[in-house]
This record gives sequence, structure tokens and C-alpha cells, in this order.
Amino acid sequence: METIPYDKRSGKIWFNGEPINWTDAKIHVLNHGLHYASCVFEGERVYEGEIFKLPEHTDRLFYSAKRMGITVPFTQSEINDACKDIVNIQKVQNGYVRPVIWRGSEMMAISAQKNKTNVAIATWEWGSYFDPKLKLEGIKLNISSWRRPSPNSIPWDTKAAGLYMICTLSKHEAEKQGFTDSLMLDHEGNIAEATGANIFFKNSAEELHTPIPDSFLDGITRRSVIDISKKKGIKVIERKIAPEEMKNFVGCFLTGTAAEITPVSQIDKFQFKVCNIITDLNKSYQDLVRKKKSAA
Repeated sequence: METIPYDKRSGKIWFNGEPINWTDAKIHVLNHGLHYASCVFEGERVYEGEIFKLPEHTDRLFYSAKRMGITVPFTQSEINDACKDIVNIQKVQNGYVRPVIWRGSEMMAISAQKNKTNVAIATWEWGSYFDPKLKLEGIKLNISSWRRPSPNSIPWDTKAAGLYMICTLSKHEAEKQGFTDSLMLDHEGNIAEATGANIFFKNSAEELHTPIPDSFLDGITRRSVIDISKKKGIKVIERKIAPEEMKNFVGCFLTGTAAEITPVSQIDKFQFKVCNIITDLNKSYQDLVRKKKSAA
């Protein structure tokens, strides 16, 4: 659990081209990113001092900005270097990196044609997204009353701040009901994802089934897990999955930069086991991110 508020921490944050004191990284309350969600970001993991899949994260950051009509005043190479530099400055060994791009305060209306684009990168030591004990036993999810919107109504394939509003609503709803997280359905009523992670199911035939990412983010960890699975000879089927199909699966897990590989023991009335295939995939994923040779 976090104990120090993020605005009270010490060290440096990379801010518009240079490291500045952590407590000096401030913006004005009249800010387009704050009021109108003109903001994109990434979440990256540091393992033993190195950022896992940094180029892929930066690619997605710039893609998100382009989809939002935001011109980034730095190159991808400069952002990659800045991410590495701030991790070194902060001496983070195992933690999190948060690059964020937002429109500033030059205009305060729906239109933001003249607003300056700002870029910041923060990093800090960080452990597990979910309680480590719960990760061993499997976490419990409800089914959210909120749904992922139709893909023609939002920039669904971006990591844009506004897309997370219903994730927070869903997460709070789940926690009030005694669950750890929430399963979100898509606009057609099929299984989509958790609030901040993709989802996989295992059947009795040792196959993995996962929703097609056509209205939600295709996670970088999701792709890594699919690659690991295929190398192990595990069949991965990407398809539309109806909620009632969960009764046919014996295992379930979430994937994400923060969640890594997290087993699920329950979704609503459906129960799952923490299967050997899940623990094996988790070991291989940990080997991959820490660059150990047994990853395959």
C-alpha cells in the first residue's frame, strides 16, 4: 500500500526537457488536460534497473498522442533517453515509470488549437499492483455495470486519460462490493477486459482463450504472454467470448504492465483454479522481464 502521497515525494521528475525537483513539477488548475482530458500516458515497469519493452511503450505513447491530435515536441529517441535518464537519476531498481503528455493552459475551451504540449516523466520504486497474497490465491472480480464503449465513439486503441473514467467507476463499484477488481463487458455484451488489464481463460483442453482487442487496448503484456504461450506450444485462441461461457473454463488470469500475470479465482458466480499452466506462464514471464534464459 502506498504511504507517501505522490506530491510529497522527493527526487527529480523529467519535465519538458530537463530534470526538475519533484515538488516543483506543478501545473496550473486551469489546464486543458485536467478539464478536457487532453492527455495521454504510459505505464512502464523497471526490472533490475532496466525498463521492460521501452521502445514498444514509447511507440504506443506517440501513437496515442497522434490519435488525440497532439504533436509531441520531442522525438521518440529523446523520450526513450529521458526515461532511461530519470530511472538512473532516481536510482530505481524495481519500479514504475509514468510518461505523460498533456495540453496546457493557453486556451480553456473545447478547442485547444493554440495550447502548448507538455511532457513529463516520473519514476518510483514500486512492488505489486495487487496484494501478493491475493496473487497467489487468485483475485476476485465482479462484473461491472459499466461497459467499454463502441469503438466508433472513442479513440479506443490509445492510452488516453479520458478512457479510464469508467475504469475508476468500475473499480470503486467492485471494491464497495468486496471484490478486488471488475470485469468489463464491451458494447455488444461480450467479455472485454478488467479495469486496467487484459484477460485470459484456460479450458480443460489446456487452451487459452482471450477476447479480440477490437474495442479495448491490446496490451503489451498481453502480446508478450501470447508469444510465450506459443513458444511453449500452448494454443491461444482470440475470439468473442460471451459471459455465460465462463462456466466452461477452469482457469483465468489477468495480464498488464502493472498486474503482470495475476490469477483470478472468481468472477461473479464463476469459480476458477490457479492452474499449473498459469503459474508456469508467470514464471516464464518473470524470467523474460528479468532476462533469465529459462523464459521459454
